[in-house]
Amino acid sequence: MPTSSAVPVRHRRRALPAIAVGGAIVGGLDLAYAIAVYSPHAPLRIPQNIASGVLGAASFRDGARSAALGVVLHFVIALGAAATYYWASRKLRVLVERAVLSGMIYGALVYVFMHQVVIPLSAAPAGGHLPLAYQAAEFVEHWFFVGLPIALSVRHYSR
Repeated sequence: MPTSSAVPVRHRRRALPAIAVGGAIVGGLDLAYAIAVYSPHAPLRIPQNIASGVLGAASFRDGARSAALGVVLHFVIALGAAATYYWASRKLRVLVERAVLSGMIYGALVYVFMHQVVIPLSAAPAGGHLPLAYQAAEFVEHWFFVGLPIALSVRHYSR
């Protein structure tokens, strides 16, 4: 094992697939969940809603262009969440050793961060208050569709 503080080449090579696979799975699952639950008859509304974090209410007038931006932003966020977990796992080995529990906790933390920090600081128009049942379902969805795939991808590529 190298004595320098540089990340060994073996770990650098595994970072990209761990982040890319975890982020891609999360991006797809989370987007599919949001469309199925919140807007199954108008699926473009979900990525437009994501893009409204940057574009504000104008996002809903820009059609497929803002929807495409929303999809890109959604996957950037998913990849960012995967990258954060990966780099944290380099220091906190429990994130790899106890991937299932750690991933579910991480999914909950991502939910809280998105709803308490990111969305309030975005340009998204203030929405109506979601019923508690929807909030609870989305919270649990983040355990299984966000935290768990990221943690399992990181564990897989950390071996």
